[in-house]
Amino acid sequence: MTKRYAALLRGINVGGHKKVPMARLRTLLEGLGYDGVGTHLQSGNAAFTAGAADEDALAAAIGRAIEKEFGFAVDVLVRDGAYLKAVADACPFPAAELEPKQLHVTYFSAPVDPARFASVDRAEFLPEDFALGDRALYLYAPDGLGRSKLGEKLSRSALNRGMIATSRNWNTVTRLVEMTHD
Repeated sequence: MTKRYAALLRGINVGGHKKVPMARLRTLLEGLGYDGVGTHLQSGNAAFTAGAADEDALAAAIGRAIEKEFGFAVDVLVRDGAYLKAVADACPFPAAELEPKQLHVTYFSAPVDPARFASVDRAEFLPEDFALGDRALYLYAPDGLGRSKLGEKLSRSALNRGMIATSRNWNTVTRLVEMTHD
């Protein structure tokens, strides 16, 4: 049995660092034996079909192949289409009423302990807000992520220590759901 997956690469093609051209990423994924490979934008989003497998094992294989091909390590998360759809469907904010730049999802490599974020004084950042989901954090930033003080606070390494975390705006969240739909 095969499944559709998305590979989320963290921190590539940002400011000219860790350049990974999407055409080469597609070729790399095909070389790993994955089918139906497609990419979205230049920020490290790829969808592919593979035999049902452990997501962490797929991520590790992709990470090793990227390091071998490009000469640098990249954090990779792999999630199947059903998970990506469940995250989008569980959004606690009114996504249909918001501009896509106002809503973001940070995907984590492990379940998120709410105690990690207990020190964040939510009232200090209003109207910005966040909510935790299954290995995900939803961020509502009405002025966009670039101006978000809450987003800056939430991205600090102390809150995310020991986990891979990578964020996507709502347009990309919904596009990944589309790309991984069976």
